[in-house]
Amino acid sequence: MVVLSAMMILILASTISAKEQLSTKECEDLGFSGLALCSDCHSLSEYVKDQELVSDCLKCCADDSEDSMSKVTYSGAILEVCMRKLVFYPEIVGFIEEEKEKFPSVKVQYIFNSPPKLIMLDEDGEHKESIRIDNWKREHLLQYMREKVKPTAAS
Repeated sequence: MVVLSAMMILILASTISAKEQLSTKECEDLGFSGLALCSDCHSLSEYVKDQELVSDCLKCCADDSEDSMSKVTYSGAILEVCMRKLVFYPEIVGFIEEEKEKFPSVKVQYIFNSPPKLIMLDEDGEHKESIRIDNWKREHLLQYMREKVKPTAAS
């Protein structure tokens, strides 16, 4: 019976997720950062019997099928950070000072009390994904940018 109800939750949640996705802001308000993979939501449903929570998770998750994530690219990004907290993030400072010019479509935005994060943008400049980068090394930031930010036209 428990297995059957877990399967029903997964089927119901999968249908809901296919129909409706929430905005990045709505997901952040619900406590989801944009890093959740849909497989994580399915795992959550096995342990948490709150269908509404699982449903919200599925509305905010990123599809993690074989190749879906590797093909996603963005037109630009905003690296958002609090200027006063930069002293605690030498890897991010190094990226901003020495590597950022390699990515003309990436802008740095200083927001008071903001944790370091990347806000990925679509072709229209709309926020598509928000990723916390507190513990990222400079080389991880570089690799992510190379893979996910579309190169701009030759300048």
